[in-house]
Amino acid sequence: MASTPTLPNRTFASGSEATPLGASGPSKTLPPLPAALATAGAAERLRILTDHKTIAMVGLSADPMRPSHFAAIYMLAEGYDVIPVNPRYAGQAILGQPVYASLAEIPRPVGIVDVFRKPQDVPPIAEEAIRIGAPVLWLQLGVVNEEAAATARAAGLDVVMDRCVKIEHARFFGGLNLVGMNTGVVTARRTVG
Repeated sequence: MASTPTLPNRTFASGSEATPLGASGPSKTLPPLPAALATAGAAERLRILTDHKTIAMVGLSADPMRPSHFAAIYMLAEGYDVIPVNPRYAGQAILGQPVYASLAEIPRPVGIVDVFRKPQDVPPIAEEAIRIGAPVLWLQLGVVNEEAAATARAAGLDVVMDRCVKIEHARFFGGLNLVGMNTGVVTARRTVG
């Protein structure tokens, strides 16, 4: 029979058997997550946003209704150097910044490669981030690719997955109120009149 790893008052089933919640029994520690499954913790994300001020946004859209466009506006306003990377707009400008077709075309060092692309498109972007010497691969909300994360980590890059660079920056540096969050108002009631 396969043993079932348990923590106090929790059940982790590894087969057809499970220890019910609250049942007594030996507690076992779970093995650590593989490196590719873990994403950077809060302290690491804060360090990344503090240490790296140049962000190549892969998939940055010229459409002001797209999340990538809003994130770029916010990060530019916060003093970051945002470099648009999108072959569709190469040679043009988005938000006054020249657009490059690929990471390899960027003529200056990049700190964070921020990816606004489908998960299946990420592995070659991770490889390109490694080739240009970027220290961070950041995959936006909804973008998770374990293969790309493992490749990047194996090359020494910090990896953040399924997190928005704008939201994380706002969380750490007090900008959530720009979108109506963290305003100090605890009620949902609106004042009438």
